Amino acid sequence: MTEHDMSDLVAPARRPYRVGYAPGAYDLFHIGHLNILRHARSQCDYLVAGVVSDEMAELAKGRRPMIPLVERLEIVRSVKYVDAAFVETVPDKVETWKQVRFDVIFKGDDWRGTPKGDRLEKDFAAHGVDVVYFPYTVHTSSTQLRRALDALAEPAQVPGQVTGERR
Repeated sequence: MTEHDMSDLVAPARRPYRVGYAPGAYDLFHIGHLNILRHARSQCDYLVAGVVSDEMAELAKGRRPMIPLVERLEIVRSVKYVDAAFVETVPDKVETWKQVRFDVIFKGDDWRGTPKGDRLEKDFAAHGVDVVYFPYTVHTSSTQLRRALDALAEPAQVPGQVTGERR
C-alpha cells in the first residue's frame, strides 16, 4: 500500500466537542451573533443555539427584546451553522443542560473573569461541561443598535426649545 492509499484509511478529524450550546437573546441579529455561531460550530459536531425567551431576556437585561421570540427563533434556526434551536425558559443554565445535554457551552469573552462567568464555569465543571469563550464583537452589539434606534425615535430638539413648554 502506498502512503497515498494509507491516507484514505484515516478518519476525518473530529471536532473537539460532540454537542455545543450557544445561548443568547439574538435580538437585532448582527455580525457578532453570526461570529459566535460560526466559531461555535467549528468546535463541535452538532450546534444547538439557545434562544432566550422574551421573559428571560427581560429578567436578565431589564427590557424585552425588540424582535419577538418566534421571529428570533426562526432567524437563528435558519443560520447554516446551527443544527437546532432551543427556547431557553429558565435562568439556570444547568437546568437547560439537563434538557439539551451539551458537552460545551460557548459565551462571549465579555463573560470571562466576571462573577457570572466564574459561576458558570464552576457549575459546569461539576458536570464535565467545558465553557469556551469567543471574542466579543466590540464594534456591534444589540445594545448599541437599540440605542441608535431609540435616538432615531426621539423627537428632534430645536435649539433653544424647552421640552414640555406650553404656549
